[in-house]
Parts: sequence; structure tokens; C-alpha cells
Amino acid sequence: MAIVGLLVAATKLAGILVTVTFAANAVSFSRYRRKHLRPFRSPIDESSDTLAVFNLDPSSEGEKEFFFGLATAPAHVEDRLDDAWLQFAEESPCRYGCYGTVTTTTAAATADAPVNLNHTAKAAVTGGEGEKEFFFGLATAPAHVEDRLDDAWLQFAEESPCDQAESEHDLQSADAVLGSAAGDGGSQQASLPLTEAKRMVKRKKSIKIAMEAMIRGFNKYVEEEEPAPPEECHHKVAAWHNVPHPEERLRFWSDPDMELKLAKDTGVRVFRMGIDWTRIMPEEPVDGSKETVNYAALERYKWIISRVRSYGMKVMLTLFHHSLPPWAGEYGGWKLEKTVDYFVDFTRLVVDSVSDIVDYWVTFNEPHVFCMLTYCAGTWPGGNPDMLEVATSALPTGVFNQAMHWIAIAHSKAYDYIHGKSTSTNSIVGVAHHVSFIRPYGLFDVPAISLTNSLTLFPYLDDISHKLDFIGINYYGQEVVSGAGLKLVETDEYSESGRAVYPDGLYRMLLQFHDRYKHLNVPFIVTENGVSDETDLIRRPYILEHLLAIYAAMIMGVPVLGYLFWTISDNWEWADGYGPKFGLVAVDRANNLARIPRPSYHLFSKVATTGKVTHQDRELAWNELHRAAKQRKTRPFYRAVNKQGLMYAGGLDEPIRRPYIDRDWRFGHYEMEGLQDPLSRLSRCILQPFSLRRKGKPQTDEAELVLQPLELTV
Repeated sequence: MAIVGLLVAATKLAGILVTVTFAANAVSFSRYRRKHLRPFRSPIDESSDTLAVFNLDPSSEGEKEFFFGLATAPAHVEDRLDDAWLQFAEESPCRYGCYGTVTTTTAAATADAPVNLNHTAKAAVTGGEGEKEFFFGLATAPAHVEDRLDDAWLQFAEESPCDQAESEHDLQSADAVLGSAAGDGGSQQASLPLTEAKRMVKRKKSIKIAMEAMIRGFNKYVEEEEPAPPEECHHKVAAWHNVPHPEERLRFWSDPDMELKLAKDTGVRVFRMGIDWTRIMPEEPVDGSKETVNYAALERYKWIISRVRSYGMKVMLTLFHHSLPPWAGEYGGWKLEKTVDYFVDFTRLVVDSVSDIVDYWVTFNEPHVFCMLTYCAGTWPGGNPDMLEVATSALPTGVFNQAMHWIAIAHSKAYDYIHGKSTSTNSIVGVAHHVSFIRPYGLFDVPAISLTNSLTLFPYLDDISHKLDFIGINYYGQEVVSGAGLKLVETDEYSESGRAVYPDGLYRMLLQFHDRYKHLNVPFIVTENGVSDETDLIRRPYILEHLLAIYAAMIMGVPVLGYLFWTISDNWEWADGYGPKFGLVAVDRANNLARIPRPSYHLFSKVATTGKVTHQDRELAWNELHRAAKQRKTRPFYRAVNKQGLMYAGGLDEPIRRPYIDRDWRFGHYEMEGLQDPLSRLSRCILQPFSLRRKGKPQTDEAELVLQPLELTV
């Protein structure tokens, strides 16, 4: 009897625990849904022929152009004026006690008041209340495009892990926290193996030449044959060893005009590029030694930036874009304080050289992405965390917060130096912050999302909010968290690198960030937005729908200063190599890197020059994709998926095929799915007969774009 009683008590306790756990997760999801998944009505008038108009001309009618001036008033300055103020001042109030009615103000309290550079820069950005000017731009990064660059990424890609047996490289699903924090193209692990083959490849080896020749971009090389690494090896960078001359990237260092002319011909006004830390400081500058500085490279960068301006484009310059010098990685990089000093030394060199020809500064690009994948996962170069660091990485004293702390200090010091050195009060300094829209697949997935957001969404910007002239937002799409991994939802459209397409998410994130940081009175710039799509069928509606999301946010009061598309030409995408194709322009790597503009290049050019998104352009772009989905056409996909539908962390050397999805993901049209775990599905089946929800009419190619209200089912 005692055993039976014990079993009954244990059963009751288990039932209570299950009930409490279920109730807690239900409350947690209810709060999350109310805050992040609430349906919204699009402010875009879809009955209009022109859906969005971005003001590209600051001198246009109605423009509230910012200006400086001096003010005065008659009573303050005019003599021979017997006005009320003179009579009031001359009155004698001594019968009430002689306290002067008019007092003088010290000069120290007025004329000598200190100028706050931060506020000055913000005023220059916003252009005063009511400013409507907007710019389009294109973005890239040194590690993606520069040839003749022996950086950490090149060394990382060339490492041969063939000393490990293939069986040791068990594929892991993408981690929910790490994957959702990563930018598009930022895979966590290496590629899947290819078939066995032995071959010889040609590598270029540089020959030392005079500094004057280096400044002009001339280098000499000899080609040497060496055995290619066996293709059964589990490479650290996917889709890299199987393409011609991968180390040449896009030859932007030796021939920047190819990319610059393509950018200029789109009509954009801003070109975002970077300066590689490794190229300027190829060796650790111990004790502040200047002997390690490559001044020839610094002059070359100055020449390239001048070329950008000669094409009529402003320059947005990034100082740190996911590329830590190899010598810094050897001692621990951003885990140690001395990296801050080295970075500030690097910043001083760059600012002293080019501050007069740079318009916008991005000190750090997606620092939390770099720290997650480098110091927590160890799958990007420069990390190599041990087991203890990995296990404790998310703790308050863990390696992630440690590295982010030093990066925040480095930003603040760089911000102060740029403003202190610049001869213009219009130096505009910010960061590019990566955000994804994250939603749960099942009822019990909200805690993983909460953990991710607590680490990556706001903390870094909170730390540096007093040192920002703008907030850069990098947005690519949404992530669906399932358990400890990222779910591939079969009814969602995805980029080639595994990011779900969701324009509504950009609108939601802009509103959320504006609500948190509106007290700073700084504008937002969409510093990156793009999609990997070799077929170019997804990219065209992707561009238009995300621009509509931005325009809708602006209508709702979010100050957005500009939009930079990622990117011009297909290039090296971090650990995904040359697989995913992000470019408006295709690159034939087997034919001397020949450029082939895609249809999206011409569509983007039209929008960038006119500042308009039209109903006709939207309909044409969407209908072409919709027809491909109806015909069940397929496209490349560089992520493997396990039987549970979770995406593997690493990219693929060769893509699999995935069909286009027949789903309306246009801005304001996406219908959010309910939770998909078995319990939620069961409850939905039970409650469905009592639901008042109406089904929308099926979409046709010729149907007018009608906005359907966004609905959410549980």
C-alpha cells in the first residue's frame, strides 16, 4: 500500500509540474504574442499608382532644410527706445525692499557654454525637425571584395582539417541563439563534404615591389602549383575551395573602378565600404611601434575613397567588419583590454588620413554577431574558445559580455576621436546593428527567444547610446526557433542561405527600436538589407517590399535617413564562401570575374533615381515570382535540413534544390501562422469549428493587390 501511495503522490506531483510548466509557457507566449506578433494595418495606400515616394532632393518644395543663423530682438539691442522694458527697469521698488528687478547674466552662462559635439552631429544628420531627405546606397566590406589581402578569413579558409576523420565531423543543427543572432551568410560551421578527388590548383604568390608601386595598386605575382586539399575534407569555409581563384574575391583593391562604376550607374548617393585593420597593421604594434604600420596601404585606401567621391557618391566607412587581425586572434582579441588600445591606434591612423573625405562612419558592424560566432561558437576565425568558455559564454561574466564590453569602450573612444579630429561639425558616427525578427515554432520555444533577445537586441546599443549620431539597422529576415535549433518552415520563402523572407519584420523592428531610442533624437539608417537569390526572382519583390516597410515606418514617425542594399556583386559571404548570391550583379568567376547585371540591378536603379515604388513595378515583380511558385520551379539552397526540419549550421559546397513557395509574403499581406507544436495543433483542431476567421480569396496573377488584415491563430 505504501508503494501505491508513493506512486499516486509522484503522479500527482508530476501532473502539477506539467500543468505549471504548460501554464508558465502559455503565459510567456501570450505576452510575447501581444508584444511582437500583434496584427497591424499597413499605412500604405495600395490603391495609389505610386505606393511610396522617398524625397531624394533636399531643395524640393516643402523641404525643411536645416540652416544656421543668429537671432536678436528690438528690446535687446535698440537704443533711443522708450518702451515698456525701459520704464519697467527704471522703476524703484525700494519701498518693498531694494532687490533689483533686472539682473545681469554672466557671459560664462551664455556665450561660453560648451558645445556638445554629439548634439551638433545629430542636428546635422536630422536636418532639423521635419527633415524628409532620404538617400539610397550600396554596401560592401573588405573581406568580401578585396584581393591581395592576407587576412584572418583567407587563412581560415585555407586551413586544411584533413587530419581529422570524416566521421568526427558530425553535422550539428544550427543553434537557436547563435543562428538567430547571425547575419545572413553567417553560418556557424563548415560545409558538408564533397566527393573524393585529388587535383592541383594554382595559387598566386606576391613578390615584394617598391612602395610607390604599392600605393598605385600594382603588385607582381608568380603562380605556383600546389596540391589542392582533398575534397572529402570538412572545410571551414563552404563553397570556397571549389571555385576559381577564391583568394581574389572581387579585386576591389587592385581595380575598384569596376564596382564603383556599377554602383554609380544605379544612381545611389552613398557607397559603404571598409578599411581592413589587418592591411594597415599586418603585425602587432607592440609598445605603440609605428614600424608595423603599412602607410602605403593607407594611401591606397585614401585614393580609393577619393575615387568613390569622384563618381559623385558620399562615403560611409566601416572600421571593423568581422575581420580581426590574425595577430590579435592569437592572444584573445576582444576578450582582452589591450585590443581596445590597438583599435584606437588603428582608428587614429585612418581618421587622420581620410576624415576630410568621409561622410558617415560605422565604427563596428554587427559586433554581437562577431562575438557570438567567434568567441561562443568558435566557428569564425580568431576565437578558439575552450569548453569552459563555451559553457559559460552566455553568463553575465561570460566571454560574450566580456568581449562586448571592450567593443563598447572601443566605440566610445573612436567616436570621441572622430569628432575631436574632424574639421567639420557634420561628422556622423554610428554602428551597424544586426536584427532578425524571431518567432517561436512551438509553445515551449519562447524562453530561447527571450535569451537571444536579452543578449543581442538592445544591450550593446544601450551601452553606447550616448555616443551615437545614428543607429544603423542590418535586417535580412526572420528566424523560427524550434527547441535548440532553427526550423525550416515549409510554407515560408527562404533566401539561399536559410533566412526566411519577412518584410513585415523590418517594419516591426524599426517601430520597436524607435520606441526604445526616440529619446536620443537620432535617425535610423538601414545599413544592410538584401537576399541571396541567384535566380533573381525573389530579389526584385524583396527590394520593393522592404522599401514599403521602411516607408510605412516613416509614415508612423520613425526617422529613417537612408537605405543601403547588400550588395553590388556576388562575393565571398563569410563562412558560406561563394555559395549564396547576394549581388544585384552576377560574377562569372571562370571568366576573369566578368560582371552580368541582373534584372534587379535595373529595378533598384529605377527606384534609386526616382525615389518611387510604383504599383506597376510591384505587381510585375510579384507576379513573376508567383508564377514560378505555381509552376513548382526550383532554385538553389545552401542549407541542409535534418528529418525534424531543423537546418544544419554549416553551408554547402554545392546547393540542393528547393521549390519556390506559393505564399503571399508582401508587406502587410503576410498571415502569421499559429504555433505548430503537436499540442497547439490539437487545440486548434478542437477550436476550429468555433472560429470566426474568414479565409481570404486565393491570389491570381491579375488580381489587384488588396491588403488583407494580418491575423494570428494559436
